Amino acid sequence: MKNNLIFIGMPAVGKSTVGIVVAKRLGMRFIDTDLLIQEQENKLLREIIADVGQEGFLKIEDQVNASVEAEHAVISPGGSVIYCENAMKHYKKIGTVVYLKASYQTIKRRIRSPKKRGVVLREGQSLKDLYYERVPYFEKYADITVCEDGCRIEDTIKNVLSAVKKYRKAEESGKKLDNTRKSKLK
Repeated sequence: MKNNLIFIGMPAVGKSTVGIVVAKRLGMRFIDTDLLIQEQENKLLREIIADVGQEGFLKIEDQVNASVEAEHAVISPGGSVIYCENAMKHYKKIGTVVYLKASYQTIKRRIRSPKKRGVVLREGQSLKDLYYERVPYFEKYADITVCEDGCRIEDTIKNVLSAVKKYRKAEESGKKLDNTRKSKLK
C-alpha cells in the first residue's frame, strides 16, 4: 500500500525537520534512514564513509533503504539515496515521493561548510556540481515537488501538507474512475 511519504532533496532542505512536523500533523510515524544506517553499522555516517568509501556507503545505503518496511510513515532518507536504484524502486512502490526543492543559492546559503555538514563530495567536486548532478534524479523520482525558495519552514510544511492532500485526492478520484470503468466493462 502506498500510504508512506518519502522526502528527497539536497542536504539542508529540511527533510528531517519538515518530515517530523508533517508526520506529527498527519498522525504518522517518522523514520530517518541515516539513523537506521548508523544503527546497523554501529558507526557514524562519516566513519562509515571513511572506512568503506563513497561507493561502499552507497551499497549500505541502498540495502538499508530498500529494506525499510513501513506503513503510514514519513521516511527521510539521506540526499544520496537517489543514486540507489533498489531503494528508489522500493520507495516508489510503498509511498509517495516528495521532492523538497530549493535553488542552489538557497542550499549554498544554508550549507556554509559542506564538510562540517557531512556532505560527501568527490575529489574536485564542488557543492554546485553536486547540486546540478542530483537535480535530474530528484525530478525523475518525485511524485510531488514543493519549492522552498523564499519560504520559512512553517510555509514549507503548510505547502507540503496541501500538496499531499491534493495529490491523494487526485489519486483517489483516479482510482474511483478506474473502478467505474472496470465495472462497466464487465
